[in-house]
Amino acid sequence: MIYLGAQTRYAGFKRFNEDAALTDSPAAAPPLLTGPRLAVSLMFLANGFLIGSWAPKIPEFAARLNLDESDLGLMIVFFGVGSLCAMALVGVAIAHRGSQPVVRALAAMAAPSLLLVTFAPSVWSAALALFTLGGLIGGMDVAMNANAVEVERHERRAIMSSCHGFWSLGGVIGAGLGGLLISGPGVPAHSIIATLITALAIGLAWPRILADPPAAATNRPGPEHDGAAPRKGLLAAGATVWLTGIICLFMMTPEGAILDWGALYLRQELGASAAMSGLAFGAFSAAMALMRFLGDLVRDRFGAVRTFRVSSVLAILGMTIAGLAPTSSWAVIGFALTGLGLANTVPIAFSAAGNLPGLPQGLAISVVTFMGYSGILVAPSIIGFIAEHTGFARIFLALPLLIAVALALSGLTRHADMPTRDG
Repeated sequence: MIYLGAQTRYAGFKRFNEDAALTDSPAAAPPLLTGPRLAVSLMFLANGFLIGSWAPKIPEFAARLNLDESDLGLMIVFFGVGSLCAMALVGVAIAHRGSQPVVRALAAMAAPSLLLVTFAPSVWSAALALFTLGGLIGGMDVAMNANAVEVERHERRAIMSSCHGFWSLGGVIGAGLGGLLISGPGVPAHSIIATLITALAIGLAWPRILADPPAAATNRPGPEHDGAAPRKGLLAAGATVWLTGIICLFMMTPEGAILDWGALYLRQELGASAAMSGLAFGAFSAAMALMRFLGDLVRDRFGAVRTFRVSSVLAILGMTIAGLAPTSSWAVIGFALTGLGLANTVPIAFSAAGNLPGLPQGLAISVVTFMGYSGILVAPSIIGFIAEHTGFARIFLALPLLIAVALALSGLTRHADMPTRDG
């Protein structure tokens, strides 16, 4: 790769380019699908595929280890704790090494991790295997998001939403294929085949993953960093990244609520059939995946802030319709609108965190990812406890208040915008 030099519009970050012709013609756009973009998309696909492959294993996992519902819930907590612990730590490694070696190492270790869960002989070894699986998937999540931000800078176009779309696609493929393989060849064969497919995706991505310099090489202090100025700048950047994390937390909490409680809401409070209840998260996730593949074009056309604000209003409308729904059909429509609205908000927030000036990219994305995924892994438990006393309709009517707070903070997403190629 040819070193392009520090660009003032990127606050001193080094730039790299694969094609020397682009250095002579800065207005020329790279092709839509470059090697680095394909690589990071495959990483998102592999990560989602692993999670999707775990989901259909849960009933067999519980039966093999004689776990009841409460025991199984506790075991799944190990997965969540492992994810959050890794998310909190991986950012430091990215700051020191760059995202490329970190995402490679975590992906290589994550590929066979499903085998650990499948062949764990006891409850305690299974708990440790789940903690490891969650940690590797969660850590890989941070690293691949950091690399996606670097690819956005390198190509000067938005790609984050489509990357998250590939993650959703991987989850759908993993869950669907897992169900077929478990009911056919069996559980061990499913784990082996899923591992080979994951390894294939990672192997295809491996040589194409964009190399990015560590924070120490891209943030050398200059004279302007003497005295109180850097401390004020660091405090401002720290406050901004935590506020961006709140945006992710408040946007991902409704996603977790629909995932865990949407079907139960339709079944218990709206009298839906079992088939109709399954459409709660199905309509939400399908709409989200569709919009994520369109989101980069929308963001490049209208800008991150405007896209985030319109998306937030759509999500508020969808959650309100779901909470006030007189029938299950209206609730499904509301969940679908919510999926369309939430689809691009978290990718935009991740891009904004990765581009915050004055803060190492890995640390910023680590904080934002940790806070955001808490909305999926932790918040639904709190929601379930509250719903026992209030019902789910009131919960779904209250969640738009969280989205409204994120909407009020939407100005922070301006950092996600890519500069023009001719500027």
